Amino acid sequence: MPRYERVEEAIKKEVSTIIHDELKDPRIGFVTITRVELTKDLRNAKIFYSVLGKEEEHKKTKLALDSALGYIQSLVAERINLRIACELMFKEDRSTEYSVRIEEVLNEIKGLTPAPGAEPEVKSSRSKKGKHREH
Repeated sequence: MPRYERVEEAIKKEVSTIIHDELKDPRIGFVTITRVELTKDLRNAKIFYSVLGKEEEHKKTKLALDSALGYIQSLVAERINLRIACELMFKEDRSTEYSVRIEEVLNEIKGLTPAPGAEPEVKSSRSKKGKHREH
């Protein structure tokens, strides 16, 4: 595993710990750090997070994380020994919501199609006017 990947994992772990255990901001909802993308020179890191809840919780959490960014960055710099402190940036990851929506649509489609081996729907032999069709 390349060094930058090890540092990404370390940043992910530290930021997650800081958010859950050390930040006391009531605006922060249920946050999960989903991944970290670090530049090869280890100077910039995008921290992707997801939030459970409605749009209001997403907005409040974004504001809280942005206001705590300097504090989180200084703690990460203390805890992860790098020559140059990494600049952090938070980005919301909505892929979880997207995958849940895809699953809902697939379940709806499953409900519309007959199960394999099920009897096909029998159509009436009457025409629209109520008369029997001749075969």
